[in-house]
Amino acid sequence: MTKPLATFQTTSKAAIQRIFQQQQAHQYAIANTTAKERIAKLRRLEQALFRYRQEIRDALYADFRKPPLEVDMVEIYVVLSEIRHTIRHLHRWMAPQRVPTPLSLFGARSFIQYEPKGVVLILSPWNYPLNLSLAPLVSAIAAGNCAMLKPSELTPQTSGVMRKLIEALFPENEVALVEGGVETAQALLELPFNHIFYTGSPQVGKIVMAAAAKHLASVTLELGGKSPVIIDKTANLDVAARRIAWVKFTNNGQTCIAPDYVLVHESRREELVALLQKYIQQFFGADAAQSDDYARIVNDRHFARLNAYVQDAVSKGAHLHHENANVAEQRFIVPTLLTDVPMHAEVMQEEIFGPVLPILTYRTLAEAIDLVNSKERPLALYIFSKNNRYIRSIVQQTRSGAVAINHNGVHFFNNDLPFGGVNNSGIGKAHGWYGFQAFSNAKGIFRQVLPSALELLMPPYTAFKQRMIDWVLRWL
Repeated sequence: MTKPLATFQTTSKAAIQRIFQQQQAHQYAIANTTAKERIAKLRRLEQALFRYRQEIRDALYADFRKPPLEVDMVEIYVVLSEIRHTIRHLHRWMAPQRVPTPLSLFGARSFIQYEPKGVVLILSPWNYPLNLSLAPLVSAIAAGNCAMLKPSELTPQTSGVMRKLIEALFPENEVALVEGGVETAQALLELPFNHIFYTGSPQVGKIVMAAAAKHLASVTLELGGKSPVIIDKTANLDVAARRIAWVKFTNNGQTCIAPDYVLVHESRREELVALLQKYIQQFFGADAAQSDDYARIVNDRHFARLNAYVQDAVSKGAHLHHENANVAEQRFIVPTLLTDVPMHAEVMQEEIFGPVLPILTYRTLAEAIDLVNSKERPLALYIFSKNNRYIRSIVQQTRSGAVAINHNGVHFFNNDLPFGGVNNSGIGKAHGWYGFQAFSNAKGIFRQVLPSALELLMPPYTAFKQRMIDWVLRWL
């Protein structure tokens, strides 16, 4: 690996305020750009991702040993896909959309025009720092906004590369990336942005929403939660185990839509555990610590947190299905399977966000649904089954940001699907058209083109006008 060229820096509060004021002054010029001009910006971003590709890979490896192929697949490709999808559809999204006008308003026409919200803030996390910074930026640019980005301080090398990329493409009065820790985020949240797009934990999401409320700013909160997997008696266990093991342990389990726990019918638990162990070894070898394809925990605090979850679960009766071979110096946590986990264990109370997978059992489908519904509404829910009646029951009787049937996680790659949570797992949607909407104001436009019949009802009110309104109330 070559040493990343970028270095981490902290943006001063004075610089943040200066950039924000410049963007406020420049927002209307950006708002008036055409679809062609916005597409040109997106194409430049697309080309830059290829120019900076190796630096991005090196930076993510330096930050937490993310494998280069994973960087290509779940960081760079996601942004490229968002760009290309947006380019294909942007002319249509920006065009005025005619809507029906009721007969009572005869002689008028009605339209919806999507206009930019103005100056927006994108606060992105460390687990997919490029993807979750630049994909929302694509939507912000497409909608015609000025934008400030603040990536996580926990992945400083990647933040530095993104800063270089942004500075090479955009003047700071249009798009700017600022770096720093909690103090930087607090300084940004004091400013009256028109929209805030935050990806991270529900706890910080509440802080962001409270700060936005002071300025009556709209928010998109992409949060997380405990995304469950329900596996019934009819499921193809080999397929389920392979797909779960792949998605769960990608990025070392540090994925908001990764399976957080599995609910498998009690008759199939042992077979599932054996198959998961088989695919973990197939993916990462007998010793995952030696694999080049297995990332690391991002910092010591998260390593300690995950270790504590496992130790707490084992102390309360959970069974650990391998030798505990974690290595603190490397922030390495072995792919961990837990069974017989009590519901009061910490690992079942908090989002895990790491390579630890509790496997619970159930007897009846109602029991599984009740357990899912006893927790906060998750970002995603996964079902492995061949029984359509069971599938319909789960979908209809649970609430989640999304559902994937006979797979997990990969729905994120479909830009025609809205991505986002519900309540504790998020507010608002992203990707494609839904991302464009998030950064836009849907302005209703009404145009009177012929004399209005409503004007016949202007004062003074007469008996004849009363009969007219009586007819309108009954028939229109």
